[in-house]
Amino acid sequence: MQRPPLRRLLAYAHPHRREVRLAVGCSILNKLFDLAPPALIGAAVDTVVEQESSLLARWGVVDVKSQLLVIAAATVLIWGLESIFEYAYGVLWRNLAQSVQHGLRIDGYRHIQDLDLAWYSEQSRGGLMSVLNDDVNQLERFLDGGANDLLQLATTVIAVSLAFFGISAGVAGLAMIPIPIILWFSFSFQKRIAPHYAAVRTEVGALNAVLENNLTGIATIKAFTSEDREVERVEAASQKYRTANRAAIKLSAAFSPLIRMAIVIGFVATLVYGGWLTVEGTLAVGAYSVLVFLTQRLLWPLTRLGSMFDLYQRAMASTARILDLLDTPVTLTDGERALPREEVRGEVAFDGVSFAYTGRDPLFEDFSLRIPAGSTVAFVGTTGSGKTTLVRLLLRFHDVGAGRVTVDGQDVRELVLADLRGSIALVDQATFLFPGTVGENIAYGRPGASAKEVEQAARLAEAHAFIAALPDGYDSEVGEGGQLLSGGQRQRLSIARAVLSDAPIVVLDEATSAVDNETEAAIQRSLARITGDRTTIVIAHRLSTIRHADVIVVLASWRIAERGTHDELVALGGIYGRLWAVQTGEQDA
Repeated sequence: MQRPPLRRLLAYAHPHRREVRLAVGCSILNKLFDLAPPALIGAAVDTVVEQESSLLARWGVVDVKSQLLVIAAATVLIWGLESIFEYAYGVLWRNLAQSVQHGLRIDGYRHIQDLDLAWYSEQSRGGLMSVLNDDVNQLERFLDGGANDLLQLATTVIAVSLAFFGISAGVAGLAMIPIPIILWFSFSFQKRIAPHYAAVRTEVGALNAVLENNLTGIATIKAFTSEDREVERVEAASQKYRTANRAAIKLSAAFSPLIRMAIVIGFVATLVYGGWLTVEGTLAVGAYSVLVFLTQRLLWPLTRLGSMFDLYQRAMASTARILDLLDTPVTLTDGERALPREEVRGEVAFDGVSFAYTGRDPLFEDFSLRIPAGSTVAFVGTTGSGKTTLVRLLLRFHDVGAGRVTVDGQDVRELVLADLRGSIALVDQATFLFPGTVGENIAYGRPGASAKEVEQAARLAEAHAFIAALPDGYDSEVGEGGQLLSGGQRQRLSIARAVLSDAPIVVLDEATSAVDNETEAAIQRSLARITGDRTTIVIAHRLSTIRHADVIVVLASWRIAERGTHDELVALGGIYGRLWAVQTGEQDA
């Protein structure tokens, strides 16, 4: 059974226990000094009414003026201490909120990066953004103010209750009548509203997912003139979020008025019964004054329980989502065997591999293929034949179900992931550039590379000419996702990035699929220079780009249908031969 969110949060915040104790202590001390003024008012009334017979006179301060001066000095001291502790708890709670918020966001992001790609396929980016941003911020808001409010309320109830019973047990009993009612109602309210706030956090995640997807695909939306339809989708998601919030608001709004009616019972009881005891002479006027003021200080803060519980439940709903994310098991564990890059020869083998994506039928079954070190092997086949999946298995984005994938005879599951992936340079068909400069994107795989090394890599990728023509050269911004550059320019930067990584194994996944013929020719020239004696795996639909590969492997239905050189396969007249004839115009598609 999963622990309640608060206990899970406290366990997570254990490293900050010193800051928590200090913040709690300052909150309690601030409230104790804040509760002192009613006692000072009672002492002042007692001094004026009783004069030389007052409580202070019995403590040795007989002169009335001296008594008032003592009360004044005590007031200044208490208010000063109250202010000091208010400043202290404000700083401590806010810094604690920032520390926990920062830790949760970084731990959450680090954990997400450790999860395998199969898990990502079941998530929405907007939903993950909602957890890492909205939910973490919701928790920060609670630690900023809500935790202190709840602590000070508890301190008020305990301190005032003790004072009440010390002054008059009879009046105290009447004043406390509403508290059990309020507490019962509060816990009942908490149980009823918790599912509503869980639903609110779910709906805000769904709304963020729609917004994130639409902003990513804004060009497609405009191209198909579907703006109105997408507004309706956003409106529908936003309406679900609003409806979930309304259900929570309906409950939370009813809390304070009902609490207020319970409070008035205790206040009236103190006012009437305490006043009667004072008239009868069994209760001092000063003590009666203290009781009236303390009743208000005790009961009226309870009207804020609604907003406190509202903030608390929102925070706990967010906490559950954050910690559930952190509790997601990492199924793809790191290996322990090192693979120094300088020792990698680059032999790749698929040995009896079987694989299936989660929830789908088996794809590869007993698939075997050896790629000699330093050779160039091309994969060809129709969409969905398994070309990119083989690359993903090599990079260990997924683990095989049976068999093994090896690099230089070593099972990739046994290798340190950073070493494995660091020995492979990937030029993906979906080129992704990070917001930043051209130079920063080229140096992404080697952040410490010099400007000269970056330029050399760009020259090898035939990207230097267009980079030099940009307004700020290598310091030019590429925009989000590289949107300020053309597809061919983005692809050349991706190749330059692979060149600079200087990995012994190069994987080119449709590296020329989205470029014109001139750009393709330039990319081919740069690829010929950088592959050299490296092991090169090429996935291509354009057969002209793989004519000179050492071996071409034709995949069909997740198995090897044909293999050989370009000339051998054309002469064979099979799948590859027909594809070649179509692309060269010798045969209709």
